[in-house]
Amino acid sequence: MDNLNMTNEPGARIREIYKTITGTQDIASFVGGEFITGSGTELALTDPSTGKVFAQYKDADKSVINAAMDAAATAQKEWMKLTASGRGRVMFEIARQIRANAAVIAEVESRSAGRPIRDIRGEVTKVAEMFEYYAGWCDKLHGDVIPVPTTHLNYTRNEPIGTVVQITPWNAPLNTGGWQIAPAICAGNAVVIKPSELTPLSTILLGVLCEKGGAPRGLVNVIAGQGTTAGQAAIAHPQTGLVVFVGSAFAGSIIAAEAAKNVVPCILELGGKSANIVFDDADIDRAILGAQSAIFGGAGQSCVAGSRLLVHRSIHQKFVEKYTEATQRIPVGDPFLDTTQIGPINNLRQWNKISEMVETGLKEGATLATGGRKPSELEATGGYYFAPTILDNVAPQATLSKEEVFGPVVGVTPFDSEEEAIALANDNPYGLAGAVWTQNVARAHRVASQVRAGTFWINGYKTISVMSPFGGFGKSGYGRSSGRDALLAYTQTKSIWVETAADPVITFGYFAG
Repeated sequence: MDNLNMTNEPGARIREIYKTITGTQDIASFVGGEFITGSGTELALTDPSTGKVFAQYKDADKSVINAAMDAAATAQKEWMKLTASGRGRVMFEIARQIRANAAVIAEVESRSAGRPIRDIRGEVTKVAEMFEYYAGWCDKLHGDVIPVPTTHLNYTRNEPIGTVVQITPWNAPLNTGGWQIAPAICAGNAVVIKPSELTPLSTILLGVLCEKGGAPRGLVNVIAGQGTTAGQAAIAHPQTGLVVFVGSAFAGSIIAAEAAKNVVPCILELGGKSANIVFDDADIDRAILGAQSAIFGGAGQSCVAGSRLLVHRSIHQKFVEKYTEATQRIPVGDPFLDTTQIGPINNLRQWNKISEMVETGLKEGATLATGGRKPSELEATGGYYFAPTILDNVAPQATLSKEEVFGPVVGVTPFDSEEEAIALANDNPYGLAGAVWTQNVARAHRVASQVRAGTFWINGYKTISVMSPFGGFGKSGYGRSSGRDALLAYTQTKSIWVETAADPVITFGYFAG
């Protein structure tokens, strides 16, 4: 059955290139090396650049989840029969498959998720690097020998959890897919991953390429379905050993509560309301470039977006004027053009939320420096475009200072002192990221140490590597999803005691007659 039944040209193109990797035009869950069509509600995929539906597929039902769990359990045992070095070689081959299919993966992600192709090309390379990095870790993940004060040899083993359920968002399905799959299988686990029902295609491609790279069938299973149905069924399944969720704090709290019913731990990478602090001694031109990238890259649909811009009052007016002029020059438009830096918002619901948040900001006293609507030249496209928006003089207690917008909207708030800047940065329940711009080295480190955030940049923004741990404080979640820290989160520690004394001391009981 051809359920990628598309009539517009971009849809036909997606069908053509999607099939080059999957061997089918069907959108369905990839389970145990096969495509299984669900029997649930019909779901639609929409091209964000036109607002037109380009494909439909059926929501995965519980039978699909059960099949995925069974496949994962079998594959995980096969995976652990390989030596650690052997698993590493398979992961290197998966990376090679990703690199060999980079052009196809990038085009599918760009066309189906509305993300600028110029960004995705580099992102595919980073996803390959994720598998390469963790491939090198496969035979280096070892335990410790502990010098206990007895006659015992005590050592630890880092053992896989088993089957990991991963739920990823629509804003960066390719990146978050690789970010989660690679450390999980490196640690010896099998994966059941459910990307957003709005953007499943690139994650399906990753699942297929994992198998083509030599992973056992069922080691990486991709579920095409909704969170409230397929996702919930996966979380509640008795074989689930760990739940990893990337998304909103609200959804994360619900997922954590559901997982807790089976005493299943979670790794939660949730939202953010990150503060980007600019002092009066900063390199203003560099800070303006950084402030653009911080919030407008990816159309602001990023958990680490620098959506709160705190600027020293002595340079506030000049900074905003230059920032506004520079922002108005950023190209917004067709994500498949190399010149485009800001593509459309992923979906209409999110576009409406962004528009409502801007209106709320204006009602609460902020002033509009630029943007605030769809660019007039893109009205006829039908796409979900939103102009990069700067709201000035946003009060610290305003809605825009407290709630995540998840769009290309930044609120500017002036401050008078270092102490005030730190207090403003921390006056928020989130704690995912932050940054400071200053030429004062001592101040930079003071601020970095005092701002409550899992990732912090000095004179930069959004530099992230799979080698470094990533995660949040507070409502931004818990656990780390990269670096060595992620491997420890994907394992269980076992302590083993071996009596070494020839005649150990007896402290209880008697020998038999």
